[in-house]
Amino acid sequence: METNDLRELLEQVQSGRLTVDDALARAGTPAMADLGYANVDLHRRQRCGFPEVIFCEGKACEWVEGVVRKLQEAGQDCLATRVSVPQADHLARVFPKAEQDRVARTFWLPSGQPRPEPVGRVAVLTAGTSDLPVAQEAVVTAQALGCSVTLVADVGVAGIHRLLRHRERFAESDVIVVVAGMDGALPSVVGGLVDCPVIAVPTSIGYGAAFSGVAPLLTMLNSCSANVVVVNIDSGFKGGYVAALIARKKSVIDDRSS
Repeated sequence: METNDLRELLEQVQSGRLTVDDALARAGTPAMADLGYANVDLHRRQRCGFPEVIFCEGKACEWVEGVVRKLQEAGQDCLATRVSVPQADHLARVFPKAEQDRVARTFWLPSGQPRPEPVGRVAVLTAGTSDLPVAQEAVVTAQALGCSVTLVADVGVAGIHRLLRHRERFAESDVIVVVAGMDGALPSVVGGLVDCPVIAVPTSIGYGAAFSGVAPLLTMLNSCSANVVVVNIDSGFKGGYVAALIARKKSVIDDRSS
């Protein structure tokens, strides 16, 4: 363990944020596991609050399995995204207790430790039904990070009354993730209705002039609503992850203020 890491560990024990037993367990865990094809970051949870997440696209089934096993051995939760059908079938055989969402293309294997009650409220909205795979990736990610998540689907601006009738379901959220393709107008509309951060996720859904998500991306980057920020095209994972971090931090601040 590096000197700075050890100092941080001892300071956490001194302040009461970490028990002696937990500190001993962490001190005995190597920072990295070299599998030859992957260097698994086993201290990501300590630094960032959540273990390394596996991006499965382009990886052999056996590589994904190896990383999952290493995280499991270290007693850490395992979330994987962009899981293909062959990868999903392989992982289902070797990890039958894991949860898979085929719409989101995600794999989720908790560490087995008791999980606390959800903290922070995240709403995920989609402009159309075709945006659901990206939106569901955001839902699974935010839930994995420990947030309570509400999904509201198919409420795009072509029928604005659909959005307004659901306003009570998302207006009290700590953070809102809005997933949209085509013209990408929905995040600006939602941003004008709420007092919380809105994370816009452009999708590659649309006809030719949508340019595989570039058109909604540019629309969202030019949003007039000051509370709208944007992540990459089709990046439901990034939208859900950042939303969960914000929601959890806000919950901690609210608890301290009460």
